[in-house]
Amino acid sequence: MRELGRTGIRVSPYCLGTMMFGRTGNTDQDDCVRIVHRALDAAINFAYTADVYSHSESEEIVGRTLKGRRDDIVLATKVNGSMGEDPNRGGSSRRWIVTEVEHSLRRLQTDHIDLYQIHHPDPRTDVEETLSVPTDLVRSGKVRAIGSSNAPVSEIVEAQWVADRLGLQRFGTERPPYSAPGTDIGPLDVSYTPPAIKRASLRRRSADERAAA
Repeated sequence: MRELGRTGIRVSPYCLGTMMFGRTGNTDQDDCVRIVHRALDAAINFAYTADVYSHSESEEIVGRTLKGRRDDIVLATKVNGSMGEDPNRGGSSRRWIVTEVEHSLRRLQTDHIDLYQIHHPDPRTDVEETLSVPTDLVRSGKVRAIGSSNAPVSEIVEAQWVADRLGLQRFGTERPPYSAPGTDIGPLDVSYTPPAIKRASLRRRSADERAAA
């Protein structure tokens, strides 16, 4: 087990990503259930999803999959991606996060999120606002810890400084794209791998293709 950034939570070295659950990749929900249960049985106790993955379908599948096993896993999800044509359905504003966290809790069929991450930096929203809403969520018990994702170092430093100055919740993790030279980035790192993979290579292969592989 390893420390999950600065959150005090302990997780397995590997995390199960569920970006491909649902219409984006694997529409076989029974298969998704097997994948999650296999990971849990292999002592992987950390999984992440996002509201925007398969337009929320990934969160819904994960929620159904974890029925009866929610306490076995550290569950992370993300907010910020565009969820429709309405320009206010996305970003890091208080208006949107307060609304969307309730949607995520409902889809995940849980009363709390272990790690709630800002999926991408939002240049339209002040960092004070971006941090104040998750701070309220942590204090209410709906979220255990917060993190950033895909954020440049300068913005992480600014966010931590603002949090300390205003008494707000600090980002406990950062989720950058994986790179071998960056494995020593520091204690906040929760890396992910897909950015260099073409979408076509992530599609669900047919049974004939899988048999030939």
